[in-house]
Amino acid sequence: MFSKQEAQKLKTEFWTAFGKAFPRKWLLYDTKIKDFSFKFYADNKKAEVSLDIEMKDELFRNAYYEKIWSLESILEDFVGDFTKEEFYPLDNGKVISRIWVEKTDVSIFNKKTWPDIFEFFVGKMDGFERFFYEYEDFIKNI
Repeated sequence: MFSKQEAQKLKTEFWTAFGKAFPRKWLLYDTKIKDFSFKFYADNKKAEVSLDIEMKDELFRNAYYEKIWSLESILEDFVGDFTKEEFYPLDNGKVISRIWVEKTDVSIFNKKTWPDIFEFFVGKMDGFERFFYEYEDFIKNI
């Protein structure tokens, strides 16, 4: 087990190592759609790449979710199998819509799994980005 300080240090090392190994500008929050972003996540059990639709207005959130959902088979061609949840509760109680891919049996606290996480991140985020750029006009047209 790690102390909070040791855990934080490892997390910082992880993200720094990822940035150095793959020094590119990711799309992430720069979608030009408010509260519509791509995210990397890793913890002690898994790694995820997600599309988070976080609009407070449920009608807008649903409209964007439905747009992505209408392209389901195309998204699958870009990122492989994914999970989706229209009403995904965050730890803080906020409800968002999330579409994500996950890699299990890896840990941000195990440096031996970092290369697997990095490759997963790059491959899946690249797929999400290519999908978004290809269908950006359709997605934005709400």
